[in-house]
Amino acid sequence: MVTTAPTGAVLLSLDGITHTFGRMRALDGASLQVRAGSVHALLGENGAGKTTLMHVVFGLLRAQQGEMHWRGAPITMRSPSDALAHGIGMVHQHFTLVPSMTVAENIALGGHGGFDPQQTADRVRHVAARAGLVLDPTACVQDLPVGAQQRCEIVKALARDVTLLILDEPTAVLAPTEATELLRWMRGYADAGNAVVLITHKLRDALAVADDITVLHRGRTVLTTPARDTNQARVAAAMLGGAEVRTAEVGTDSDTRDTAHAALNVGPPDAVATARPIVLALDAVSVRDANGVDRVRTATLQVRAGEIVGIGAVEGAGQHELLRVLAGRRSPTAGRRVIPERVGFVPEDRHRDALLLDAPLFENTALQGAGARRGVIDWNAFRARTAAMLHRFDVRASGPDAVARTLSGGNQQKLVLGRELEAAGEALVVENPSRGLDFVATDAVHRALREARNAGMAVVVYSSDLDEVVLLADRVFAMHNGTLLESAKDRDALGRAMLSGAAVVSADMPAGIDA
Repeated sequence: MVTTAPTGAVLLSLDGITHTFGRMRALDGASLQVRAGSVHALLGENGAGKTTLMHVVFGLLRAQQGEMHWRGAPITMRSPSDALAHGIGMVHQHFTLVPSMTVAENIALGGHGGFDPQQTADRVRHVAARAGLVLDPTACVQDLPVGAQQRCEIVKALARDVTLLILDEPTAVLAPTEATELLRWMRGYADAGNAVVLITHKLRDALAVADDITVLHRGRTVLTTPARDTNQARVAAAMLGGAEVRTAEVGTDSDTRDTAHAALNVGPPDAVATARPIVLALDAVSVRDANGVDRVRTATLQVRAGEIVGIGAVEGAGQHELLRVLAGRRSPTAGRRVIPERVGFVPEDRHRDALLLDAPLFENTALQGAGARRGVIDWNAFRARTAAMLHRFDVRASGPDAVARTLSGGNQQKLVLGRELEAAGEALVVENPSRGLDFVATDAVHRALREARNAGMAVVVYSSDLDEVVLLADRVFAMHNGTLLESAKDRDALGRAMLSGAAVVSADMPAGIDA
């Protein structure tokens, strides 16, 4: 039975934890202490070892060296079942749901005794409401948007009545209001005597909610401090191993955001931009799902060479269907679409839609087919191409033969983006480009997108982070209940358009596809 520890008592202690993957040392003597009644933020660059360390705690990996204590007693977690039995739960960055099952059925998995659908559904509603999350217990997981799947994972963990909850990038796919509610819930959950380990790249979130902060750098603990005694600059410097911080987190504050925008996001003059050819175009396009519901309603859009169009939306507004029409992955139900032969596409769920996780990186690079001649693949050429891409996009991996699953989420994202950029040709469509990335990797991805824009590519970006949309885009659109509306390039205006459907539309917005 799980019992509550006195507030302030050390629940979990890790000392000298070391773990290697082949020749790569993911953890190098890492240490951590988590107190009851606290939110403990675990930070670090992509590949710093954060998730690996928590996988040791949750029983998914075994440390080769070091000690773990739970409630003062030495312990080794041999499996996730061991961890759950002790009151330790984990919400993974990438989903562990069974797509063909309902929300209630997924949450019931791993439980004991018979499955009572009504009882489980009531439990889901209760836990979701307590967490400030909206979740339909009867919905099939494969029909849910990514944000709702993330909420299902969170509720699944909370339903186990855990004392220590590990959250790996929990706000990455949540809308801003949802993220705020989740952070508020974390605070209440910890104040009730429980504990949270929050793995995040969002420094603002960490400092807003955390009591304690630990920073890993190349598998080592380089900073442990009460959150009240530090700031973003110090934490960021620790994440970089003490190096000077040259970039600001997206959305950190208005001054740094405006400065970055002025310095890095200067698009082409209007007269020049409107003279460039239209690469992507939708004219009164609608998309209807299998249940007869219109997810996209008469959307009209033109994207020219050499511009980034940003889209903001709350989850379920139709943005995912719209992006897949633009990327050629889905056909419109009505209306007219004009797209080039090849469109690069970076989906937000890279595990399900972009990677062969158990295949080497060079085989994942070959998925687009770029470099193949008449159907014949030169694997040595792909190895060389992959090695060059790893270097160009700073993908932290042992080499082109490394298995995709062994990379951190951020490095997987950079791999997918690099592959799609090289194969895209004239156009690129991206969902949540910085999901799971630290601020340094985010800056690198943003620079790559701007370079593609400046080289003449037409780029469409959707992000659940409104600051990211405004920062990157030359023009901004909002989706509201399936309707696409052009908005002023302002965070507040975009937010209002997303929520209400009221938008500021430019006078020169094209009405349709040029003949």
